[in-house]
This record gives sequence, structure tokens and C-alpha cells, in this order.
Amino acid sequence: MAIAAPLKEKPVQRPETTMYSILLIIGICHLLNDSLQAVIPAMFPILERSMSLTFTQLGIIAFTLNMVSSVMQPVIGWYTDKRPMPYALPLGLTSSMLGILGLAFAPSFLTILCCVFFIGLGSAVFHPEGSRVAYMAAGNKRGLAQSIYQVGGNTGQAMAPLITALILVPLGQFGSVWFTLVAAIAVLFLIYIAKWYKDRLIHLRAASKKSPAAAVQTVITKPIILALIMIIFLIFARSWYVSAIGNFYTFYAMNAYHVSIQQAQSSIFVFLFFGAVGTFLGGPLADRFGKRNVIIVSMMASAPLTIFLPFAGPVIAYGVLALIGVVLMSSFSVTVVYAQELVPGKIGTMSGLTVGLAFGMGAIGAVALGALIDSAGLTPTMTAVAFLPVLGLLAFVLPSDKTLKEWHS
Repeated sequence: MAIAAPLKEKPVQRPETTMYSILLIIGICHLLNDSLQAVIPAMFPILERSMSLTFTQLGIIAFTLNMVSSVMQPVIGWYTDKRPMPYALPLGLTSSMLGILGLAFAPSFLTILCCVFFIGLGSAVFHPEGSRVAYMAAGNKRGLAQSIYQVGGNTGQAMAPLITALILVPLGQFGSVWFTLVAAIAVLFLIYIAKWYKDRLIHLRAASKKSPAAAVQTVITKPIILALIMIIFLIFARSWYVSAIGNFYTFYAMNAYHVSIQQAQSSIFVFLFFGAVGTFLGGPLADRFGKRNVIIVSMMASAPLTIFLPFAGPVIAYGVLALIGVVLMSSFSVTVVYAQELVPGKIGTMSGLTVGLAFGMGAIGAVALGALIDSAGLTPTMTAVAFLPVLGLLAFVLPSDKTLKEWHS
């Protein structure tokens, strides 16, 4: 039975016009931001050979990147809910630009960790504020708006295999210096977004003074806490599985099927590319069929596919990875919107919490899975993580969309 309890706060009053131009630009910025992050796992095969790093050390690099972003995202989201900071967006990408520049010249494992810290910090600033911009520009199409925003990030992450094959394999570690240009472009776009964001805040503040009833003061009840816990478990299952594929399936394919780095990376690209497709489709589907329904179908329908993948073979694996990407990642943007509507008035906090958790769970998963591979072996580990989406059964406990509306009506 779904969690249910009445709540009598007024919903956030938002304009009904959907600002597609702003959504497109913030989506492109998300693509550019996450393509910078994609450089890190894309460098794993290069660093593993050039610096003789262990799987555990590679996991620690991923942990540093994702954990910095995970811990800081909800903190920044909470702070900017109280004091919005439009120009934090370009400042965050500047931090990432400095990190990616240092990464090209990093001589040691510790230096790499330091550079990755700055990239993670930039990401922590960008994600909750970028999600807030998408919310402000959404009008009455929250699912679609969040999908446009999130699909940019998933597309950027999907760039990792192409970055490896086309840039890092021929140019090595120094090839990452070219991504400072990517960061600079993102900073310019975000200066424009920050100006719109600032003007929009002025308009909203003026409207709130005319209509004080539009203000939201959400009471965090026990049913809301339980629903958030369920969301956290679902994010855990999805993030650990995505971490396993994104960070270690390359090595699994090379070991099990004896393919080259480029061929193994191409399978990751398929997974991430179709994951971006699924991210985009999830929002409109949630607007039409309900967020809870999309989350349930996403998790449960992907479970048989993930269990079959380790036995699929090198050719069929491409199709299976594509299907897993579409189905599993269709819930990514939907969980963000679900959390925002679960606790209205805390847009930055909820987006920082859900997206930050995805990063953080992926970070913990990278370290844990790397250590497990070192101790238990690659094949047993990749086979075991295939059962993680089965935890999607917990989605049946979530309150329905109708219940959420009743809570806040």
C-alpha cells in the first residue's frame, strides 16, 4: 500500500508558459558540464596502463569526483533555496575548467584526485541551480522540462567512450586539455542564463509581495520521510548498476569477449546514449501516465534485461545495453520531479538531494565494486550487480501522484 497522509500547504505558483529557449540552453550547458565529468571515467583505461593504477585506485578517483558533488549538491541546494545565487552557475563551471586543465598535466595519483575535486565542486554548484532554472522555465510541463535538462547531462556522460576512442587513446592524458574549451563555452552560456535567472527572481519576488498566499511552507511529515527513503533506495539500486556498467563493463567486455578498448567503449556509448534517450522519454511519459507509474515500470522492466546481460555475448550485448539504457534511465528525471513535488518549496534541496544521491551512490559503488572486483573477480561481480534493479519492487510503496496532489491541496 502506498504511503498516504494529508498535508494542507499551498502549491508553488508558477507561470504556465514553458520557456523552451531557456530549457534548451540549460540542457546544452548540462551536456557540456557532464562531458567534462565524462573525461574522468574515459581516462580510466589510459591511467590504468600509464600509471599502473589498481581497480581500487580507479574507484577512489570516481569516488572523489562523485562524492564531492554528492555531499555539496544538497547543501548548495538548501542554501540557494534561501538565497538564490544566479551567478553561481558560471562560477561553478569555472571551477570545473580549472580542474580539467590541471588534469591534463597531473603527474601523480594524488594530483589527479586534487583536480577531480575541483571538477566535482563545479558539478555540485551546477546541478541544483541548473535544475532550479529548468523548474522556473517549465510552466505546466515539469516532467518534460526536467527531461530536457537531464537529457543534456546523460548525453554528456555518453560522450565518455567517444572521448576515449577519438581523443584519449591517440593523445593520451594530455588530450583532456581540449576540454578547457568546452568549459569556456559552458561558462559563456551560463552567464546568459544567470542574467535571465536574476530577472526571473525579481519578477517572482514582486509577484509574491502582491500575493503572499503563494508562499510555501512545507511540513516534513512521517509519510514524506518514508517516501524519500524509498526514493533513496531506488536511486541506490539504479546508481550502483549504472556505476558498474559505466566504470567496469569495459574491462568485463575486454576480459570475457577479448575485444579492444575502442570496441568495449563503444558498448558503453550505446548504453549511455540510449540512457539519454530514456531520460528524455521519461519526463513526457510521467506527465501523461504519472510519475510513480513510470518509476515502477522503469525499475521492474529493466530487471530481466540486466540479469541476462552478462550472458548475452559481444554482439547481442549491444541490443541489451540499449534496452537497459532506455528503460532503466527513463526514471532518472522523474525521480527528481517526484521529489520536488513531494516537498514543494524546496526545489534546490530536493534536486540536490536526488541528483546528489545519484552521484554519491555511484561514488560509493565505484569504490565498493572496484574492491570487490580486486578480491572476488570481474565476472562474479558483474553477475551479482545485475540483480540490483530487482529492488525496484520498493516503488510500489511510493504514494501515487493523486496522493501527492491531495497532500498539497
